[in-house]
Amino acid sequence: MTATTDGSAEGAGAGSGTTTPGGPPPGGVHVSPLTDRLARPMPQQPEPGREAGTRVATAPPGPPDGHGPERVREAAARATRHLLERQHPDGWWKGDLETNVTMDAEDLLLRQFLGIRDEATTRAAALFIRGQQRDDGTWATFHGGPPELSATIEAYVALRLAGDPPDSPHMTRASAWIRAHGGIASARVFTRIWLALFGWWSWDHLPELPPELVFLPSWMPLNIYDFGCWARQTIVPLTVVSALRPVRPAPFALDELHTDALAPYRATPLAPMASWDGAFQLMDKALHVYRRFAPRRLRKAAMDSAARWIVERQENDGCWGGIQPPAVYSVIALHLLGYDLGHPVMRAGLESLDRFAVWREDGARMIEACQSPVWDTCLAAIALADAGLRPDHPALVKAADWMLGEEITRRGDWAVRRPGLAPGGWAFEFHNDTYPDIDDTAEVVLALRRIRHPDPARVEAAIARGVSWNLGMQSKNGAWAAFDADNTSPFPNKLPFCDFGEVIDPPSADVTAHVVEMLAFEGRAGDARARRGIAWLLAEQEPDGSWFGRWGTNYIYGTGSVVPALTAAGMAPAHPAIRRAVHWLETVQNEDGGWGEDQRSYQDRSWAGKGASTASQTAWALMALLSAGERDGKAVERGIDYLVRTQGQDGSWDEPWFTGTGFPWDFSINYHLYRQVFPLTALGRYLYGEPFAPAGEW
Repeated sequence: MTATTDGSAEGAGAGSGTTTPGGPPPGGVHVSPLTDRLARPMPQQPEPGREAGTRVATAPPGPPDGHGPERVREAAARATRHLLERQHPDGWWKGDLETNVTMDAEDLLLRQFLGIRDEATTRAAALFIRGQQRDDGTWATFHGGPPELSATIEAYVALRLAGDPPDSPHMTRASAWIRAHGGIASARVFTRIWLALFGWWSWDHLPELPPELVFLPSWMPLNIYDFGCWARQTIVPLTVVSALRPVRPAPFALDELHTDALAPYRATPLAPMASWDGAFQLMDKALHVYRRFAPRRLRKAAMDSAARWIVERQENDGCWGGIQPPAVYSVIALHLLGYDLGHPVMRAGLESLDRFAVWREDGARMIEACQSPVWDTCLAAIALADAGLRPDHPALVKAADWMLGEEITRRGDWAVRRPGLAPGGWAFEFHNDTYPDIDDTAEVVLALRRIRHPDPARVEAAIARGVSWNLGMQSKNGAWAAFDADNTSPFPNKLPFCDFGEVIDPPSADVTAHVVEMLAFEGRAGDARARRGIAWLLAEQEPDGSWFGRWGTNYIYGTGSVVPALTAAGMAPAHPAIRRAVHWLETVQNEDGGWGEDQRSYQDRSWAGKGASTASQTAWALMALLSAGERDGKAVERGIDYLVRTQGQDGSWDEPWFTGTGFPWDFSINYHLYRQVFPLTALGRYLYGEPFAPAGEW
């Protein structure tokens, strides 16, 4: 078994008990079409080889040759057992969230900065970082991706901290590649900030980020609420760090990472003054001048306000926003403002960072950028229900109990743009009450609708709050983003500081599709707000028939999200938009029957729908095709066969490729549970049909 970040074991099982016969829900309680379909009488004895308590149904007529319904049912049963075995006793699921070695390198740099780096942690982190190095001496930010300069620099520095000699072969290969690609001067701002903390880079050669930013009102451009929540939580503490410019003694020199160690700083070519880039470069120069003359009282007041803002947003588990980067910078900022390491805020913050560590069997230590239990749990519940698990199965009821306990009923930063909206929703992580997630809320509602809970009134109340909150978070253009409404200012991405990825939260096709699908399941596809969302989705379809995927890779994810939503809302499979999507999916199917798409499609459109086949992306394509009425088509036949052929004996799938996205191209994610939940969902829908029958057609 692999240890998880909270100290439990992934193999710790729950939900494997027998099922009690289900009865109809109490009278007077709303039952959605989905719940009603799942509540049909189920056989009490499983077929040979099937999980006790799973739904047995006759496959739709005309199964494709080569993978008859029995073979597919066996694959679904194995996947069901595997997923049930991974459920935590408390009811949740969580797979590892793998990103890249900058998380591990920055964790060591933080410990060095605070003076708490220990030998055991350093050795384990270095073991993981070395294991990710490629033959050319570099590190990438996703499996099979190209070398990445900033990741390679940070990994190299971390290994120097761990004692790796700079003249050892793996280090000389890395430093030579770094120099050949511009050295430290060409690295991203965040990398150079980490180096500035130890005097390896000059603060004077970094963009200025004044703490007075916190005083800007919400209606003024570049106020902190113009930034996406992940960037906002990072930028506020970094304003303090930027103002104080700390430097800890460097334990060694890094001359070997400069193209010219005697002249490490090079002049940056200025953009034309009439351009936005030129204007923001000029503003940065003005802020550097302002720094020398900033009124002391104003600056101190700004840093005090930033500190209050940070402390007020610390979650109950000690973290900030449930993600590692804001937590790291918040700890540094508060420490610089006088919070000692024994202070309750600091102690809780450092303990929360320890929970991001995944200790592997070989002794290596990987740092997660975030943890995804709510997201993983609702997707697992959907997969199990769609694959035939009884709606009152103990595993599903326990999952519902846990999800209900995670509901957020207090106001967060989203209320700055929606002050009159009542709270209600779910976040992505264990603890993140400040930033509930529109996407998670939609999927949790879809999951709860599949479960027959012993307290239906409690479920209905939570669903009602979640649906109302999601409707209220619709942006002006009719679509939905992940965390905020109308977070679309063009200015934050123009700042010289913001070169680390997407810093705003505009609406996306995948999130909008999930909200539309949820509204359809609630019988609200005809709601004017749902219709606006559908119209936005139709307008966003690419000429080739696909949709861009913001939070999953990429056009396959977007298309796999949108098509089921449109058909759930009543759009006919014969609709031209659906036909174009089907055609595109058929044209990008791989020879092996699967689908795959590389992260490079975010930079180069010619990569759209192209890449090594993966279980999760194959499932997304199948979910779209099945919802479009293509069950008996050749593409579905080959896709289902791919999933059955590539499944392991334990019911799982292997998937080293990254199919998740934090920032398109800049920050890629391998969700280790995606390879389990989505294939099971696709197999279940192939066997038992779509979970929702539209009331009408467009």
